[in-house]
Amino acid sequence: MTNILKENYKNKITKNLKDKYNYQNPHQVPKLVKIQLNRGLGLAAQNKNILQKTVDEFRIITGQQPIITKAKKSIAGFKTREGMSLGVTVTLRNEMMYAFLERFINLVLPRIRDFRGLNIEGFDKKGNYNIGLREQLVFPEIDYNQIDQSRGFTISFVTTAKTADESLALLKEFGLPFKE
Repeated sequence: MTNILKENYKNKITKNLKDKYNYQNPHQVPKLVKIQLNRGLGLAAQNKNILQKTVDEFRIITGQQPIITKAKKSIAGFKTREGMSLGVTVTLRNEMMYAFLERFINLVLPRIRDFRGLNIEGFDKKGNYNIGLREQLVFPEIDYNQIDQSRGFTISFVTTAKTADESLALLKEFGLPFKE
């Protein structure tokens, strides 16, 4: 099964960006490398039920098994010990990435309450875009009755763009609605 966004990128988006930025080589055209979802639980990760519910939610949302992130070193001020579970992360690439992006644009963003467009200030210097969601219920796969507490997480769109402007143009071409 080929994804519509992937075909659109190959046929239209690369041509549009090549014309807009006058790229000489097709490899200069920025592309979406991966989408990463992260949720830091902090000390709540010590509760096995909370950690397991988070792992299950991420598995349902992404269709991929998440990785439990561990503390690299002990910090007494934060009451963490080396090897302690602190959060969950999932990295999506290729087909899974495009499938998630399509669902995110068409199903999730319209379900966000009072949504007026994505904030344009979420870009970093390298051309990656980060967005934070306040709750997991905006995903249609999550059942309201299974949720004990609303927990937010971040989504990072990693691109090969050199600047935030190129990355913005790429993500707009994919169909992400940004505030003007």
